Amino acid sequence: MKNKSMNNVNQLLLLLLFFVVTVVSQGHAPFSIVKEKVTHLHFFYQERLTGDNPTAVLVAQPKDTRVNPSNLLPFGAAYVLEAPLTEGQDPNSKVVGKAQGLAVSADQDTTVAVFMVDYGFTSGEFSGSSFSVMSRNPILETDRELAIVGGRGKFRMARGFATLHTNYMNITSGFFTVEYHVVLFHYE
Repeated sequence: MKNKSMNNVNQLLLLLLFFVVTVVSQGHAPFSIVKEKVTHLHFFYQERLTGDNPTAVLVAQPKDTRVNPSNLLPFGAAYVLEAPLTEGQDPNSKVVGKAQGLAVSADQDTTVAVFMVDYGFTSGEFSGSSFSVMSRNPILETDRELAIVGGRGKFRMARGFATLHTNYMNITSGFFTVEYHVVLFHYE
């Protein structure tokens, strides 16, 4: 009799273990069943640091440091960004979204900002969706790359990269146009 009850306990424990393993392994099931998508995007980021309606505003700077055209991003400076994303290089071309976030100077030797920015789309197929960047951005280099670390809407669970090419830069006026080619891996 004792042997039979031990056998039932073992069967019950085995069934419980099977149940726990099944539940735990299904934690990521919705995304492993759905096929991953790859999306390529192309747009232009338009930034103005000066004028009546700047798209980047200095919110913090190191003590005893001046921000000026020859030193727009001293180490420790932090900017809040809200810049339009356009279809074309011309700043007056159709706006397809906006970039919103922070840029913080994080290099004592060169002009490097760490970008924590959400790129949200307001028109077209991806309206209401966005992807997020958390990456080092050596802004004075003509060509560079940013890491994509997340997304929402149609870009849910996005990861990928954006290659950037500065098409226009005028340090004196504080106006920049940067071309983005983006590759996103995501689930919709």
